[in-house]
Parts: sequence; structure tokens; C-alpha cells
Amino acid sequence: MTISQHPSAAIDQRTLRDTLGHFASGVTIISGIDDAGPIGFTCQSFYSVSMDPPLVSFSVMKTSTTYPRIRETGAFAVNVLSDHQHGISSQFARKGTDKWAGVSWRPTAAGNPVVDDSSMWLDCEIWAEHEAGDHLIVIGRVVETSPAEWHRHEPLLYFKGAYRHLRGLAG
Repeated sequence: MTISQHPSAAIDQRTLRDTLGHFASGVTIISGIDDAGPIGFTCQSFYSVSMDPPLVSFSVMKTSTTYPRIRETGAFAVNVLSDHQHGISSQFARKGTDKWAGVSWRPTAAGNPVVDDSSMWLDCEIWAEHEAGDHLIVIGRVVETSPAEWHRHEPLLYFKGAYRHLRGLAG
């Protein structure tokens, strides 16, 4: 398949960010654990890839200082945050702080941290990694999922630069 090159003017990064902000997304913490302890970062770019085999994906900036530590372990957990966990999202988005301060978590069977009270979680092995502009696309093979009784909360959403919550459908 050939992708045509569309001649156009350069897209301003701020304009692109503002435009993409009109796409609501869930908010996740990508987490792992190494010899120094639990590690993680906030990530909005997460999605399902395949049911057979069970694959998911997230994107991370190439400049991330946290992801290389996760890559070294070969595994990660995806924590989909609950609607009341915007503080945790903000805490994990900051650089140079103890992201796990005051955050309760438990390990998956493989030992990756799962944030308590999250909406759901998946534990994964790194399947593939691809360069894409200033990001890396990481594909993980799901090896464990949160149990049905875990799924008690609505997800935290991010839309137009702010945290949002679901509300009932009209009609």
C-alpha cells in the first residue's frame, strides 16, 4: 500500500494540539517495576489493537525518562483511572517527583503495580515497539486482566484540556 504525500503547509503544533483536544479520551497510568521500585507515567494514547492475540497499545514521547526503565523489564500494566482519580493523573504527569507518594497499589501476578480503585487494569508483556515521529508506539500482549468485581467505577476522561466525567445519556 502506498500512502500519498499530500502537499500542504506545515501544521502548527499548537493548532494541532487544540484540534485533537476535541477528541475525548480515557486517562491511564502505564506502570512497571524495576530494582528501584514502582515506576509509571500518565498516558492518554491507549487503545485496543487485537483480540487474537490479545494486544493493546500506547504511545509515549521519545524523550520520556520513565518508559526506558519499563522497556528494560519487558512488561507493563495499564491502569485506566476512575473518575475521582484526576489528582493521581496529575501527579504521574509531573517530572522529578515521587509519583507513587500516597498512591496505594497492589502487584499483578507478574509484579507490575496496579493503582487501587482504578476503573480497570491490564498486565502486558511488550510485544513490539515502533518509532512514529516524536513518539514510540508500544504494543503489549495482555497476560492478565482485572477481575469483574474490580470494575466498580466510571472512567476519568480528558477533553479540551480538562478532566471530565461521564453522565447519563439523554433520551
